[in-house]
Amino acid sequence: MNESRSESYKAAGVDVTAGYEAVKLMKPMVESTFTKGVMGTLGGFGGLFRPDFKGMEDPILVSGTDGVGTKLKLAFLMNKHDTVGIDCVAMCVNDIACCGAQPLFFLDYIAVGKNHPEKVASMVAGIAEGCRQAGCALIGGETAEMPGFYPEDEYDMAGFSVGIVDKAKMIDASRLAADDVLIGVASSGVHSNGYSLVRKTLGINEKSVKRYIDEFGKTLGEELLTPTKIYVKAIQHVAAKADVKAISHITGGGFYENVPRMLCDGLRADIEKAAMPVPPIFGLIQQTGKIPERDMYNTFNMGAGLVMAVAKDDADKALAAIAEAGEKGYVIGACVAGDKGVELR
Repeated sequence: MNESRSESYKAAGVDVTAGYEAVKLMKPMVESTFTKGVMGTLGGFGGLFRPDFKGMEDPILVSGTDGVGTKLKLAFLMNKHDTVGIDCVAMCVNDIACCGAQPLFFLDYIAVGKNHPEKVASMVAGIAEGCRQAGCALIGGETAEMPGFYPEDEYDMAGFSVGIVDKAKMIDASRLAADDVLIGVASSGVHSNGYSLVRKTLGINEKSVKRYIDEFGKTLGEELLTPTKIYVKAIQHVAAKADVKAISHITGGGFYENVPRMLCDGLRADIEKAAMPVPPIFGLIQQTGKIPERDMYNTFNMGAGLVMAVAKDDADKALAAIAEAGEKGYVIGACVAGDKGVELR
């Protein structure tokens, strides 16, 4: 039995026993993500994982880290905390998967103004769900109670993931060529970036998040809290069926910042905006805020959570594989000779 407690620390705003209760509540959720390589369970000083290198000639570790950002403000307003953990995982594992890697494990960091064990467990439930979707294990984390630093009902959430890929199977744009086709893979909405602009533009408050919008079939708050899609398994399925040469995860900075990251020198991305449907939420944001179209494509994913590059002859196979994986894909452009960058028309 854990005998650690401190009335003095509790009087200062930190209740260590609440932390123990939170761990007790989250333990089954965490263990539900465990994969073959996990060693031990919660409570150690480090998360242990034994990677399996069988079948790999030159294994490469790939890591990614990120947080949820100001999308958390929506969770506070709606008192709904069981989905933002999916966003936290997605923002890390999708980046890793762009290299062709399989995420192995994830660790989270949650900082709270006051530790409400059930609330923290709800946050971790979302993280665990994200890990299950990505096929990786949640092997550890940290919950920090920080009174006076965060308001009692607010928190921050971040994390990182480590994955692995055989060097021969890395997706790194080294074979990218002119006339390779660009395929957009549909997003689930705004995902987890640009929320400072979203909140300012739409006047997000306790009243506005409850407004039901017929076009969405849900409230504005529910639409904006839709979790980021996790593309790990879809990418793996497509890569097994077609020759995927490069992938871009469309996050903060939109198309103008992220698409060039998938290109090699001497190639530009020529993208036709009308080739892919834009979810209604982006129209609402743009019209309400009178935001220039270029700024929209420089901030949001505009309906494309991923952009994949494949050889022209592989486009149909890639589109079929995307559909088999349960996602929607659209040919949105091609690679062309020119200065490295992106042209949207």
